[in-house]
Amino acid sequence: MNDWRIYRGAGLPHDGIRRLPPPPPWRDFASSGPDAGAGTDPSAARRLGVLRRLVENHHPRPEEVEAVNAALYLRRPLLVTGTPGTGKSTLAHAVAHELGLGRVLRWPIVSRTTLRDGLYHYDAIARLQDVQLERAGGDGGGERRSIGSYVRLGPLGTALLPVPQPRVLLIDELDKGDLDLPNDLLNALEEGEFRLPELERIADREPVVEVLTDDSERAEIHGGRVRCTTFPLIVLTSNGERDFPAALLRRCIQLDLEPPREEQVTAMVRAHLGDDAVSDDDGLIQRFLEREPGEVIAADQLLNALFLTQHAPRTERVTRDRLADMLMQPLDRPR
Repeated sequence: MNDWRIYRGAGLPHDGIRRLPPPPPWRDFASSGPDAGAGTDPSAARRLGVLRRLVENHHPRPEEVEAVNAALYLRRPLLVTGTPGTGKSTLAHAVAHELGLGRVLRWPIVSRTTLRDGLYHYDAIARLQDVQLERAGGDGGGERRSIGSYVRLGPLGTALLPVPQPRVLLIDELDKGDLDLPNDLLNALEEGEFRLPELERIADREPVVEVLTDDSERAEIHGGRVRCTTFPLIVLTSNGERDFPAALLRRCIQLDLEPPREEQVTAMVRAHLGDDAVSDDDGLIQRFLEREPGEVIAADQLLNALFLTQHAPRTERVTRDRLADMLMQPLDRPR
């Protein structure tokens, strides 16, 4: 069938949804890829590309490698800035994949995010409800659940657990957060520890409490305090929408990511979509590389355009061009 459309706007029900092809590899939430082994992070597989060997054989810029190594050696956070789609978040997944550091702990920042969200959550309401249910059921003599059943460590809290190898923590889009959040992070980033007052208060009765981690596993907290033995690799990303205080900047290794070069773009397209996407790209890769200076077009916009035009190969050229224009609109252009 030449018609690539699933929804036709005809107003009559039909079974066209059965023709919907598999999703793009970077939007496949059903699996972690055909070459994924046990313990593979599915989000890393989506970001790095299903054909990982192409990404593994493609080396980033020397300054990117040097900045990551500086953060590892100095046990300092890595602050990565750049326009959308330059690979800031992917860098964290690439490092974790190459060094075998397991699942990337991800803490996405929004305007309402607080430091407590990243450290831990204590569900006092659930605990109160359980106590009330026990009393109402006359089960006062039964074994009461530990307070640890109501505590869950956040991504930052999990990253600061004492472990032999560093975890990788991605604090994504820090510039979207509240103005006070960068300053609130300073102590945890400097000292590598934090306290849980709810557990400190009962430390004399329960010196060791098991809590849930961001990995949905159990971890022991001693004396109501978490202190790392190996400082995690913390990657903070920013789109450059605001400046950060000097106190945060001096604690970080700073890296400004430039837009990807031609060989990087080609390797990325091959990794996600295969060789055919490069040879039959309808000039989209060159269009992406030759955009106006200062014009912001993200790499995933290019991938979206290539994927969709691949699935509409028999449509008129004007239709494919219209699709590409729709998907590759500059992000900094007023609407």
